[in-house]
Amino acid sequence: MNTRSSKYIGLFIALALVLIPTPVSPAQPQTAASPQRSLADVLETITPAVVNIAVRSRDPAESNPLYNDPFFRRYFNLPEQRQRMSAGSGVIVDADKGYILTNHHVVANAGEIAVTLKDRRRFTAELVGSDQATDIALLRIDAKRLTALPFGDSARLRVGDTVVAIGNPFGLGQTVTSGIVSALGRSGINVEGYEDFIQTDASINPGNSGGALVTADGRLVGINTAIIAPAGGNVGIGFAVPVGMASAVMKQLIEHGEVRRGRIGVAVQDLTPDLAEALGISETHGAVVGSVDRDSPAARAGLQAGDVIVALDEHRISGSADLRNRIGLAPVGSQVTVEYLRDGSRKTLALRVEPEDGNGDVSSMPRALEGAHFQDAAGKVVVTGVEDGSAAAGAGLEAGDVIVAVNRRPVGSTADLAAALKEVTGTLALDPFRDGMRLFLVVR
Repeated sequence: MNTRSSKYIGLFIALALVLIPTPVSPAQPQTAASPQRSLADVLETITPAVVNIAVRSRDPAESNPLYNDPFFRRYFNLPEQRQRMSAGSGVIVDADKGYILTNHHVVANAGEIAVTLKDRRRFTAELVGSDQATDIALLRIDAKRLTALPFGDSARLRVGDTVVAIGNPFGLGQTVTSGIVSALGRSGINVEGYEDFIQTDASINPGNSGGALVTADGRLVGINTAIIAPAGGNVGIGFAVPVGMASAVMKQLIEHGEVRRGRIGVAVQDLTPDLAEALGISETHGAVVGSVDRDSPAARAGLQAGDVIVALDEHRISGSADLRNRIGLAPVGSQVTVEYLRDGSRKTLALRVEPEDGNGDVSSMPRALEGAHFQDAAGKVVVTGVEDGSAAAGAGLEAGDVIVAVNRRPVGSTADLAAALKEVTGTLALDPFRDGMRLFLVVR
């Protein structure tokens, strides 16, 4: 056999091997034992409970001295207010009574609130009550055939749990995004200090405010409220008010139309490892009592500076913010059980929550501050509202300001504020903290 014949025979064998059919396994059909993972069935059941909210509100017109002159208002028909439209989301939590949870900032200053359901029915909503400190508001609509979201247990959430955010981002209509719980117990987002935010990377954008944060099994665990958005959109850091806090606020709004916060009369700070070592305790959580107000519930019950509060009504206290949140939302007049450490021993006492000193009454305030409403909030004095055209508004005070000093004298409560104001004989100077900056206002 010559060389050329050998080459042809080799090529034929190679082609034959390539062309021989290779057995192929048939495609495996998807069976009931291996279903595709999906949230579709759960979402089909719960999404009718999430609504779109449209708010028509009025903003003061541009400031102009002529607007305060009745002559010019009468003869030149100067504008007093302009209308503003905004949109948000809400969650039906009681189908029989038509209750809807949303954010305070969604409905603040609302003239008219319209709720649109997933089935496109539209209703005018009544504002039952609103709480700026927790950014929670409660609406009510008169409607039949509603779907409500069942409450989950936000206290049992863990970092890594799957969650779904449902809302109305950018006014597009109902939108569902998914992610995980990124962190728990976040604070420092809201100036009033009643914070225990759930952080999630589920996409939350403007318009999602007031919407639902839901577990994979369809239970409400949070009300979406805020995002960190340097570019104006989602960057994977969103926050929700835990449903445990929202539920406590809702109960008070139904009963009183407002949240009546309580106090026990202690100033506290976080228990740090250094403090624990100094106090000779092994605990890694709790709130250290720094001072006790005279004739307060805590003083009468026997709490002392240096005590470490580790539990309230059998709920573990993680730190000072946690204690303030629980006391601030406890019904006024209710009795709470405090578990604390003193001299290495664990002790328990009961005390009754009393109303905070601040009730928003400005009758004893100087004329220069008339129209401003103040409230105690987590060891701070917060301006909860300023009436349009009032002396306080003219002085430059704004809702949300935190008053930290009067004529350079620090204040930490409305009682401190009232006492400091009584001692002012000349010029009144306030130090408000606003948008992360400390300001200086001279009030005349």
